[in-house]
Amino acid sequence: MSRFRKILLAVANCLSTLWRIIPGSLRELFITGLYILESRGNIKGGMARLFSLQDKLLWVINERAMAYGKGEHPKHRLTKYHDFFCDNIQSQANVLDIGCGCGAVSRSIARNNPSCTVTGVDRNPERLAQAKAENDYSNLSYIEADVCITLPAKEYDVIVLSNVLEHIDDRVGFLQSVLSRTEAKVILIRVPNFERDWTIPLRKEINVGYFSDEEHFIEHTVDELMHELREVGLNPVTVTTLWGEIWARCELAADG
Repeated sequence: MSRFRKILLAVANCLSTLWRIIPGSLRELFITGLYILESRGNIKGGMARLFSLQDKLLWVINERAMAYGKGEHPKHRLTKYHDFFCDNIQSQANVLDIGCGCGAVSRSIARNNPSCTVTGVDRNPERLAQAKAENDYSNLSYIEADVCITLPAKEYDVIVLSNVLEHIDDRVGFLQSVLSRTEAKVILIRVPNFERDWTIPLRKEINVGYFSDEEHFIEHTVDELMHELREVGLNPVTVTTLWGEIWARCELAADG
């Protein structure tokens, strides 16, 4: 989180009690009025400003969601996307969770697949320290590394890429490197779906940022993701679109 956002939250915490003295209906009317005023004038410009405000509102919602979840975003529990990874890993597999972050998915895999050996890798030392501090599983370990530069010197059966590909510019080169260095035969992928909502292509049409994270290079359509996977010799065995995301189980093609 940026220093500016930390300061903004600290100020909000100090002023929130005074703000809530105003009746809720009046607060809502005032805020709605500001939205309407901000949208007036040039239609395209007004929509762009509203989308910018929507992004800031979503940031606040996510910040409150993290507080509600006591440090873990409720989406992990509510969307049950961890089940997609756990259910697609065979027993006794060596699993590499690339870009594991604070280790939520890694822990789920280790807990639900106790015969497997799970390794989480991430380049962010702070998030990795959190993952290590919360690790209660003997079949789970973590490594700090930038996988675009180096990978653990070990063969793996399954690669987990949960919200990782969209952060990489040369995705085809990255996937080729991962496959050649790990010799994995199965890759489980989760990415944001560009076709999740009608406002996303509208944002693109009026030249407003439409990525859910400013660090993304792409947010795939299903066709775009399938093209990239096949380009590196991966066969998408199952593809699911759910919760505004694409979940794909991919296997190395027979001639790959």
